[in-house]
Amino acid sequence: MKIALIVLVLLVVLVIGGLFYLGQQSRSGSAPGLSNGQLAACPSSPNCVSSESSASEDQAVDPLSADSWDRLPAAVQALGGTVTRQDPDYLSAEFVSSLFKFTDDVEFRRADDGVHVRSASRVGHSDMGANRARVEALRAQLASG
Repeated sequence: MKIALIVLVLLVVLVIGGLFYLGQQSRSGSAPGLSNGQLAACPSSPNCVSSESSASEDQAVDPLSADSWDRLPAAVQALGGTVTRQDPDYLSAEFVSSLFKFTDDVEFRRADDGVHVRSASRVGHSDMGANRARVEALRAQLASG
């Protein structure tokens, strides 16, 4: 029984240590930016959502309303993000999780049909729905403000 408890504690410490390490690894890097005038395609992992036409059905979200562009920086900041780049038709931001300090990139592209959005984790495979929830929280923030 004592050995099993020690093994369990060691496994928990290894998992937590690994998560902190991945969080630190995600601090380096930046948003992918535009590719051929569009936001980068999501990878095959389920830790990304996008409103661009290249997104798979399970990664697709609706674009934001066209009139939300000027309010985006304030909405990002209100939800705890940091704007890292702002151009006339492109905006990128970073969101950092509170516990393990995972960094996610959120990008926006102004288009005729609305504001396209891509939210993706820099590391890991699954985000447990965090990026989709973030896009919906941004949508709600923009609707209320």
